[in-house]
Amino acid sequence: MIQSDVAAAVEDVFSSRIADFSRLSRVFRSAGIAKRHAIRPLEWFLEPHGWTDCTRVYLEGATNLFREVAAKALAAAGLKATDVDTVVTVSSTGIATPSIEARAALAMGFRADVQRVPVFGLGCAGGVSGFSIASRLARSAPGTNVLLVTVELCSLAFRLDDASKANIVATALFGDGAAACVLRCDAGGLAEVELTGEHLWPNTLDIMGWDVGAQGLGVIFAQEIPPFAERNMGPAIAGILDRGGLALGDIDRYICHPGGAKVVTALERALDLESGTLNHERNVLSDFGNMSAPTVLFVLERALQAGMPRRAALTAMGPGFTASCAVLKAIA
Repeated sequence: MIQSDVAAAVEDVFSSRIADFSRLSRVFRSAGIAKRHAIRPLEWFLEPHGWTDCTRVYLEGATNLFREVAAKALAAAGLKATDVDTVVTVSSTGIATPSIEARAALAMGFRADVQRVPVFGLGCAGGVSGFSIASRLARSAPGTNVLLVTVELCSLAFRLDDASKANIVATALFGDGAAACVLRCDAGGLAEVELTGEHLWPNTLDIMGWDVGAQGLGVIFAQEIPPFAERNMGPAIAGILDRGGLALGDIDRYICHPGGAKVVTALERALDLESGTLNHERNVLSDFGNMSAPTVLFVLERALQAGMPRRAALTAMGPGFTASCAVLKAIA
């Protein structure tokens, strides 16, 4: 979807219901997004849909995306589905029981004894937290193959019945996407996971999350994220690194989840980076929007294509409110 097309459609729906819509609609231009992908055409979202419709689309779309990105990740690693010992599936944009990897298992060809680890509720932090979980599972069983899959259909949270600022901002930011990779603890590979960690801020449950309504999930943005990130991410990441004997300056490249253009700028300030340093983040945001959990893995892919730095730190913020971090160290 082209951002300008989404902006025009939202204006048709909400301009008569929101007094200051012209001011609020500027977010479509300031978000740093040119285009995004959605699981359904734009017209679908302009019709009323409830839990049943949204869940059906989520189950079908997420399962198909799981199969697509998992197959690509396994091919890139030179593996078959029967080589997978553990599957970590990260998704917070729909409810699936049985979970997505179980629905994809037969078509993928996973073994009957594959270990399944579905992860829900981490939102935008899910890519880094899921990566951390997968890395610890791989480290606990050297020689096994851990497949990490992140899949989010954020577009399904769009609500025709919700004329709130949060709904408009979410509509300007979020897209659908999926990403996958294989983690293994043995010789070889580009990098090792040197440390992982999280920081949970107290009394921040209302910053980000889901509001459950008749139409399905609706986004909660009760507080401005960029100022919070600028004030708090530096000390939080410094604390995580310190527990592993590292400092902010020991990181050669920060690979951040780009929540939006203002968030990327706030992260550069919080981490004491020169303006424009997070170029991959801005490019991914422009091309795909904020896909929640998978987004940071898109950024990681571009960073690796540019050349693995000596030490890189994946970072993201998500509901809780929490910061997640995983440090990668290049293998000489």
